[in-house]
Amino acid sequence: MKKYNVALIGATGMVGESLISILQERKFPVNKLYPLASKRSLGKQVEFNSQSIEVIDLEEFNFNGIDFCFFSAGSKVSDQYAPIAANAGAIVIDNTSRYRYEDDIPLIVPEVNSSFLKNYKNRNIIANPNCSTIQLMVALAPIHVYSPIKKINIATYQSVSGAGRSAVELLNRQLTDVNYPEQNESPLFAHNVIPQIGDIQDNGYTLEEMKLVWETKKILGSDDIKVNATAVRVPVRVGHAEAVTIETETDMNLSLIKDLLSKAPGIQLFDDESYPMSILHGEGTDQVFVGRIRKDLSDKNSINLWIVADNIRKGAALNSIQIAETIIQSDY
Repeated sequence: MKKYNVALIGATGMVGESLISILQERKFPVNKLYPLASKRSLGKQVEFNSQSIEVIDLEEFNFNGIDFCFFSAGSKVSDQYAPIAANAGAIVIDNTSRYRYEDDIPLIVPEVNSSFLKNYKNRNIIANPNCSTIQLMVALAPIHVYSPIKKINIATYQSVSGAGRSAVELLNRQLTDVNYPEQNESPLFAHNVIPQIGDIQDNGYTLEEMKLVWETKKILGSDDIKVNATAVRVPVRVGHAEAVTIETETDMNLSLIKDLLSKAPGIQLFDDESYPMSILHGEGTDQVFVGRIRKDLSDKNSINLWIVADNIRKGAALNSIQIAETIIQSDY
């Protein structure tokens, strides 16, 4: 079996650490791993396949000979270094928002639209969607294929890890701070629900909410789908949840919907008497969990669902690795 040289940019972050773990778990055919980060991470080491590998300075790295590059160090880093890696011949899989909305760069959820990968060689860059979009697409695609979705209303309940390791550390401090919230730094994560993730745009929606709109249309290949989103930060460390209502072109009974979801890749379906929860199903898991499926009382063509997934694994690291695996297996 051919093996590949793999570079991880942002190797010491939460997504970078998850990438390293999943590469090992899935026995990805790595020839040599290059963990890259900024100068402030120099001296650190990562563990991979029972070896300690010292972190390499991204600024000094030569991408020649690298097969796959996974970028998880922020949009500015991807903007600067992803084209350099791509021009050197590496296949870049970018976890940031930098390239998601460019027409000639595919935005991929392998269970949903892997056929879009056929054009990735235009720039040798593939974009990984936003964490909330990924789990939404995995859950809705089987329904959309059977009966096109006309409208999506979604409220997300997003964990603090979506804002990075420092946000999780802040939540932990706030949970034990006797002076909270009077004498505490913002944002006020603990014991709180924050109806804003990302900057508020000119239309009144946050950037996180608009990501769901833009990315859904691109991944499903339809500008006609109407998407309305409210993104909320909740005091959970890991695991995003979503309350979703969809309107389909035809009236679909619940038995059909459950059958479609139960047979779809990457989904674990819950029965009517149980449902997924972030604390039990949203951390350390690879599936997208779906429950609370019911007909909307106000519209015969509408369905309500509850969706939970690990935003660090399936919402970022795992999806990226699945993209690379798809390229290897399909020989795109």
